[in-house]
Amino acid sequence: MRKLWFSFILVLAGSLQVKAQYAENDTTYKKWFVGTSLFVLLGNLDKENPPNFFQVTFGYRLTGKDVLTISPKTWKYAWPNGIHPFFNDAYKDPKEKFPGYVREYGATFSYTRFIWEGLYAQLDVMPAWQNFVNNKGRKIDDGFQIFNSYRVGYHIKLFKDKFFFEPSVCMTHRAYHTKLPDGFRQLDDKWPKYVFPEPGLNVGFNF
Repeated sequence: MRKLWFSFILVLAGSLQVKAQYAENDTTYKKWFVGTSLFVLLGNLDKENPPNFFQVTFGYRLTGKDVLTISPKTWKYAWPNGIHPFFNDAYKDPKEKFPGYVREYGATFSYTRFIWEGLYAQLDVMPAWQNFVNNKGRKIDDGFQIFNSYRVGYHIKLFKDKFFFEPSVCMTHRAYHTKLPDGFRQLDDKWPKYVFPEPGLNVGFNF
């Protein structure tokens, strides 16, 4: 299902020829927007490893090409982040499952630069606080990590620029994290600190 959804995003993005970049000298475009990640929200339907994900993105266009955003978010996961969820069979393998799960609370700070028309590059930096919970539902430890994404995507305007969506692809990178508790650490150490490629689909409303 996830592979089909990713393919749908790529086909849809490729079929739309929309000039989405905002002109540098245009002062009439809406500078503020609010949105979320539709792709990750759909992951909440997963019955084996639901992330219980929530995110709200607040953005401001400094210029027609430069955008700043902040995205408070929370989610949980029960398999190491270094296992690719689409291309690695170890994802959801019971042998690789944590003895519990990790609940994270963080905020992503992003800088976006439009390169050509709707094509953009984006850097995401997210400090996140972690709760490690065992199989009995009891918190056993706290942690902290810095989780980065390096993203390329396309901004598509909808309904006279009232709405937009942004299919993208990125590499995720755990730049720093504190020591994980026993049971979690041994499984996490088996996997890399990055994953590539990962799809994205942000949607939003301009105002």
